[in-house]
Amino acid sequence: MTTLTNLQPAPVIDETARLLTEHYVFPEIAEQLAGLLKRRLAEGAYDVGGAEELARLVTADLQSVNDDKHLRLKHHADSVSPQQGAATLESIRRDFDTSLGGAPRVELLDGGVAVVELAPMLFPLEWAAEPLSAALTLASRARALIVDLRNNRGGDPDAVAFVCSYLLDERTHLNTMHWRRGERSEQSWSLPYVPGARFGGSKPLYVLSGDSTFSAAEELAYDLQQLGRAVVVGEPTRGGAHPCKGWTVHPHLEVTVPTGRAINPVSGTNWEGTGVQPDVPCAAAGSLDQAHALALARLAG
Repeated sequence: MTTLTNLQPAPVIDETARLLTEHYVFPEIAEQLAGLLKRRLAEGAYDVGGAEELARLVTADLQSVNDDKHLRLKHHADSVSPQQGAATLESIRRDFDTSLGGAPRVELLDGGVAVVELAPMLFPLEWAAEPLSAALTLASRARALIVDLRNNRGGDPDAVAFVCSYLLDERTHLNTMHWRRGERSEQSWSLPYVPGARFGGSKPLYVLSGDSTFSAAEELAYDLQQLGRAVVVGEPTRGGAHPCKGWTVHPHLEVTVPTGRAINPVSGTNWEGTGVQPDVPCAAAGSLDQAHALALARLAG
């Protein structure tokens, strides 16, 4: 366990409160949470023996008002860079290098039904475009496709649009991000061109979901579901729709603060707090078999 012998909790809390107030997508809740953290600090609630325990306590308080699962004080066992965003980037690069770039499984099942597993993340597109394109191009000739997101914890919205582009025929409005800074909005669209071959927008498509499916992976499932392009099979997802940024506030601690919120052009809302609700509810462990059976029945019909 990382100790706090060389750093008291107060600087961590003060900087976390400052970042909340300056960046959190909901300013009124930011003020409320900053006040809560400072009261808890004054009460001695954060006088603990290690950075990991401090991270757990502060995260619980940060999520106590509106249960925003992107709002966290994250503990890193290894010392991380003070550069903004570097802590998360270093962590996910290790995952990228050990997961075939985020596409660890492409398989052809009976009946011409392909499975593409995207896990453990949708990595930054500048890293992941090649492996994602390779996996989706390989599956493009299948009669039906199952995209497995059960173990995907999120990632890059640009990677979401990239994947969707292989599963649609025409350039399509997928999502709109509303950012606090500058009170601006930014639309996300599928791409007019992709490297490799598209699976396209007409063949049967299923998305597997579970209670570990989070953030950008939820957006991928939700976008395709709202467009009527995919059938979501499995369990409700975790319910995090706010893109966030990370700041190092201690050599082993990173605060992540949502700076925007997603608005789907079809539903006019998002999956924050509720998760993506499956079209075909079933245990996540059995969802692949269920989706395969659905695909075979549709192909036969």
